[in-house]
Amino acid sequence: MSPRVGRRLRVVLPMVLVATGGCFATREDVRILQDDLTRMQSEQQSSDSAHRAELERVIAQLGRADDTLRTLSARTTKWQGDVSENLYSIGQQLIQVEELTGQSQKQLSVMRASLEAQHATVATPSSGPVPAIGSPSSPSQPDTARGGAGGPGPNQLFQLALDQLRRGSTGAARSGLTDLLRQYPNSDVAPDAHLYLAETYAQEGNAAVADSGYQDVSARYPTLPIAATALYRHAGVLSATGKAQAARDAYQDVIRKYPRSDEAVLAKDRLRDLK
Repeated sequence: MSPRVGRRLRVVLPMVLVATGGCFATREDVRILQDDLTRMQSEQQSSDSAHRAELERVIAQLGRADDTLRTLSARTTKWQGDVSENLYSIGQQLIQVEELTGQSQKQLSVMRASLEAQHATVATPSSGPVPAIGSPSSPSQPDTARGGAGGPGPNQLFQLALDQLRRGSTGAARSGLTDLLRQYPNSDVAPDAHLYLAETYAQEGNAAVADSGYQDVSARYPTLPIAATALYRHAGVLSATGKAQAARDAYQDVIRKYPRSDEAVLAKDRLRDLK
């Protein structure tokens, strides 16, 4: 029984008791009382029906909201999956681009070395007296082609040193790179020679000297693409030696200074790993 009906009964029942106790109740009084009770029950039922309808409406709204949340959750999950798949695909494409770029650079270096070798063969006389240096008959040749007394040019030296490094002969590679930088400090392969010179120490496990070389390359050639590579490798040394915050700063420098480089993409991945 609802509170409203209880209150009305507390008002009506004393009247009934008084009427009954005093023997003054008539059939009309009983009928009126019955009508009042019937009306109160009808009102209570109507109120209960309204409350029930309101409750059902709220439940229906909650159900629709739950369905909407489920749909949004499913769409979000699918979107996250699509994004992860796209990022993985982009990463694979970047790896392929890096591999192709490395192959192209290697082929270009081999071609340059071959051309230098052919030039040295043609320029070296097979017989006859060698003119004195500085005499009118002594041709003037640029350092990038001459290589001393008909020796290898910078690209040949670089290719030979790189081949030694790939074979694991770090000492021979370092010697060749040092000769290259001494004879041709301004050649177009000099920046790469500096980088791979540091790499010889890295392959020997001398991280401190290698890192010093990486920092030198990034400071010496800040506007060249190789600076991004050197700075990225510097960050890798910091990370490997447990200097997480310094590594994080270095990776952020790669992204800030060279945002369009492949190393910037790789640096973002490394930053996620460091968190």
